[in-house]
Amino acid sequence: MGKILNVLTNENNTIFVIEQNKMRMDSKTLITWLAERLSDLSIRGIALETTALIRSGAIPVGTQLPPVRELAQALGVSPATISGAWGELRRYQVISGRGRNGVWVSDNKFSARPIRFETVGNFGRHVLADLTGAVPDPALLPDLTQALQHGLHAPELNSYEREPISQALRLAAAKRWPYTPEAFLATNGGYEGLQLTLQTLILPGSVVALEDPSSIRILDILDHIGAHVVPVACDENGPLPSALREALLRKPAAFIYQPRTHATCGVTVSTTRRQELAELLRPTRTLIIEDDGLGDISSQPSASLGGEFPERTVLIVSYSKSLGPDLRLAVLSSSREIVDQIQAYRNFGARWTSRILQATGAWLLDDPATMAGVAHAREVYAARRNGLKEALRLRGVNVASRDGLSLWIPVESEQFAMVTLAARGIAVFPGNRFCINRSWQYIRVGIGLLKEDPAEVAEGIALAATVGNGA
Repeated sequence: MGKILNVLTNENNTIFVIEQNKMRMDSKTLITWLAERLSDLSIRGIALETTALIRSGAIPVGTQLPPVRELAQALGVSPATISGAWGELRRYQVISGRGRNGVWVSDNKFSARPIRFETVGNFGRHVLADLTGAVPDPALLPDLTQALQHGLHAPELNSYEREPISQALRLAAAKRWPYTPEAFLATNGGYEGLQLTLQTLILPGSVVALEDPSSIRILDILDHIGAHVVPVACDENGPLPSALREALLRKPAAFIYQPRTHATCGVTVSTTRRQELAELLRPTRTLIIEDDGLGDISSQPSASLGGEFPERTVLIVSYSKSLGPDLRLAVLSSSREIVDQIQAYRNFGARWTSRILQATGAWLLDDPATMAGVAHAREVYAARRNGLKEALRLRGVNVASRDGLSLWIPVESEQFAMVTLAARGIAVFPGNRFCINRSWQYIRVGIGLLKEDPAEVAEGIALAATVGNGA
């Protein structure tokens, strides 16, 4: 018998026994105990009052929470109410687990944080090639000096007028937009645009169809708002129609995909595939959210379903990869009603994007020399990407990625690949972080900053990709 560290009792019964740092409990007694203490039986009320009990230590870390149906019956509420409350706690990473395996209290510190994005891994001081980031090379980004000087003279500077987008940026963006939308909105980068859209338009607990793999930042945002994510598998031409058809049976509130170049796996949605997706979406009311995170670094022309569904398509184009991340600039388009909703929600926070940065971005978009520099950057990235692909092909590893700032590489064992590469001083991103279906075995290798000899890097990746699972 291990040492008993703590005992929690109510007036009549012992509820929890912590033994060797593990919790044992009587589920029926716990249900009775909770029923005596939970007075606000709304989703939010149950979540807040359970939070207070966990924070105080009355429900210790390691406790298995009661089955949803049994607790709901004791409280006289629907199982959906308990599931919603647990969803709130799960959103803040204080409980873990689902379904038959039960739900456990995993933390008593409450902070919303992007778990996938934060847990990249620590490779210490021995990194010879940090290829974790699919990011642009600062040396290939435009010089901002002249553009910022122009931005300092933006109209209405330092006004508290909450305009959705400056006239200069709207005109510059519209010249290259793939359709003519009702309204534009400037945001502080692409991911802020995505977060604003999702926080404004998607209710907690909503079903969201998402291409798989996707972006870790999108997955973190969807976790945070408590969405139920349905995967839409992809092939070399984008989201599979059969997968989207199956996902639409769940009547998702939104479908999120990358309409141009997929930032993780480098595939492009073909014109034919886009038409197939449009036909499937036509009879639905599903919101269409398009994430163009690569922007003009993509070798493909800008694309959207907005021309087909202007009243329910949100296209977000980021300029971080092409013009620079410190501009904190992206442009979002949709119907006027949707843009007004997002702008209204934005009044909780930043309210508008800096007019200095908007004017700077507009100047860069209209400057021929800047656009020539962006085209040159595309060529350099293509050379780095293709150089590594060819070096891998010579070593028996074939990669389908065609564009973008990364390679999506299949491996026999992701865990083995990560360890093997870390031992050789090569840091990459584990593929499971990007996937809803965690059974996939991939690594994502950034090429934007790849300055090393591709043969040396390919040697390590080839070893990591083809050995494992006991081989």
